[in-house]
Amino acid sequence: MSTSARDAILAEIRRSLSDVPREESPGDVAVPHDYRASDPSPRAELVEAFIERVREYNSTVRRVTADRLPRAIADSLSNRGVKRLVVPGDVPDDWVPSGVTPLRDPGLTNDQLEAADGVLSACALGIAQTGTIALDAGPGQGRRALSLLPDYHLCVIRDDQIVGLVPEAVALLAAVARSPGRPITLISGPSATSDIELSRVEGVHGPRTLEVLVVGDVDDDDR
Repeated sequence: MSTSARDAILAEIRRSLSDVPREESPGDVAVPHDYRASDPSPRAELVEAFIERVREYNSTVRRVTADRLPRAIADSLSNRGVKRLVVPGDVPDDWVPSGVTPLRDPGLTNDQLEAADGVLSACALGIAQTGTIALDAGPGQGRRALSLLPDYHLCVIRDDQIVGLVPEAVALLAAVARSPGRPITLISGPSATSDIELSRVEGVHGPRTLEVLVVGDVDDDDR
């Protein structure tokens, strides 16, 4: 940033604060929090909104019933040609299909994570408003590196984990945010960035491909 740009920004800040008494502290002025904190929409609508927004990020989404989840996982991995799969240590054994070599973590090096064909995990919650998936290193999720280094991420979310709005998600994740060693990762589609010429590049800061299985009472194969 050039000196002139810096000076212009600081001057604007000073102008905005010119009518604030010097003795006033931030806590002296109440800030209204009158935004919506929850979405009363029926769960079916929240799930549909979540799926629609995840698909807008060029991610693949499929609805499955719990009894068909292992088969859906196997199909997804087969379609991707996954043979070596990173799996958090507490992911159920029946999630890992035969013919796939599970690389159980912890214990994997970064090189092993990068060389794998993909990662399979659960998640903490999903946000219908933004199509965002949250990981908090909880059950079935493993450590943060698992969702960043492999090029393909297959994520399982129960439909009762989907909330309507961002404030709902923040409230649910508040306790985790205060816990040491529990980083929160927010995933909105495959990792992507744009260079200075606005050319989109995927897979820079995380998986190039995100696939989501939403587990509930509906199975897309029955539609």
